[in-house]
Amino acid sequence: MKNIFPEPITKLPLADVPLKGVTAYLSQSVDHQTLYMQFDETVELPEHQHADQVGFVLEGKIEMTIDGIKNCFVKGDRYHIPAGVKHSATIYAGYADITVFMEPNRYKIKG
Repeated sequence: MKNIFPEPITKLPLADVPLKGVTAYLSQSVDHQTLYMQFDETVELPEHQHADQVGFVLEGKIEMTIDGIKNCFVKGDRYHIPAGVKHSATIYAGYADITVFMEPNRYKIKG
């Protein structure tokens, strides 16, 4: 997949996200992290929970089950996962988004 992000984003540090086939650029704040992510491979995320998460879909498709309700999000959609709500996902190859995690230490810079 061709990198869809412009130079100001690609100059950000890479995030150490433990998923196969993902490239993630990290913008760090005092109280949250913003990740600019794109996936070259399909990834299955098992059910888990954490602090609030908000995503803005730029390309492709993600299927998420949030609090037992299955949803499909595509380019132009946005989603919100409230803090502590269980969720799982299938992220398809070609997917790209901007995701805000309301956790300042969720991911480290790739080193």
